[in-house]
Formats: sequence, C-alpha cells, structure tokens
Amino acid sequence: MHNWFVYDAFSEAEKAAADFIAEKIQDSIQKNNICHIALPGGNTPAACLGYLSEKKLSWNKVHWYLGDERCYPVGHQGRNDVMLEKNLWCRLPSTNIYRIPAEKGAEKAAAAYRKLVDQFQCFDIIFLGMGEDGHTASLFPGNRALEDMRSVIAVHDSPKEPDDRVSLSVSTIQKARCRIVLTGGQGKSEVLARVKAGEKLPVNSVGDINWYVDQAAMGRT
Repeated sequence: MHNWFVYDAFSEAEKAAADFIAEKIQDSIQKNNICHIALPGGNTPAACLGYLSEKKLSWNKVHWYLGDERCYPVGHQGRNDVMLEKNLWCRLPSTNIYRIPAEKGAEKAAAAYRKLVDQFQCFDIIFLGMGEDGHTASLFPGNRALEDMRSVIAVHDSPKEPDDRVSLSVSTIQKARCRIVLTGGQGKSEVLARVKAGEKLPVNSVGDINWYVDQAAMGRT
C-alpha cells in the first residue's frame, strides 16, 4: 500500500521528506554500516536535497547512485548528476558517488552501471520523481523498457528529450527496502488521482511508495 503524507505547503513536504530520508539513511547505517541510495533528477527535489545536506550523518558511509540519467555529454545542464552535484553532493564533507556514464550512449552506459548495481543485494532507499504522465525514473508509459527486468536498462524513444536515457528497472526499484516520491502542485493532481485509483502507471508498478505531497497536488482525491 502507498503511504500518504500530505502538507498544506510544498515547502513543508520538502522538509518532511528530507527528515524521512535522513532517518532511513541512519537506520541503514546502524543496521549494515552502509547505505545505498538512488536519487532523482529534475527540479522538484532540489530544495529537499539541500535540507538533507544539513543533516548530521555519517556521510562517508552513504553511497550515492542515480535512478536515471539523460544521455547528454558530461557537465550538460540537462544531466541529473549536475543538479545533484549543485544541490547536494558539493555540500557534503564526504561523498561516494557513482555516476551513470550516459555520455557513452544508453546501451554502453546501462551495461556499465548494471555491473556496479549488481554487486549489492538491493538499494536501501530509492528517491523517485514522477511526471504528469505517471512516469518515474525514465520508465515511461508504453515504453518497451518497462519489460526489461535487468537491473539497469537502456531507454530509447523517450517522449521527453533526450530520446536516449539510462534507468533503474522496474524490478530493481521493486526490490528496494524503501521508496519515496516527493511531488506537488495543482499540475500533479490529475495523475495523483489516477495513482490513487490504482491505474497501471509506471509509478504504480514499482511497489509501495511513501508519498510526500502538498494539498494542491492531492486536489479532491
């Protein structure tokens, strides 16, 4: 079942999501002395990641991955790792970062990242985004990549630029110990209604999610 945490303002949801992620990181470190966490791209998580960077955690024991990456050259402003570097990684005293080498092309990058991800059992935390079409990571409705159950997959013919991407697969996200989505705004109310109705969207195919949303996104659902 999805768990819903609804706040009057999106800024409250951002802070609460950061608190939740920090708590889960701490739990993983206490249990296993390590935390494997995958992060989203886009603009929505930026402030939340800033709040997370202010937490007092054993950052040297946290291993950072990406849920997906766009096939742009290194340093391109459209890449997810550029946003993550700016809003989180550069603010931490110690980092273990595993970037997706998407500049090599989707197939080669997916194969390389797959070897890395296959070295551990599962992610402790996967922080996801969600589009207005119900996509998450780079798993888009109707895209054949949804059927690829290898841990990391190449995505072609994306409905959003760029056409080629790399993503964690449905099966990898399902195996994670914890999944969280942060989203907000009236523009997400329609798709959230579809999510709550149980429609078969990519974001509804990856397992139970801890949702941090504002009241505007919930609409009348």
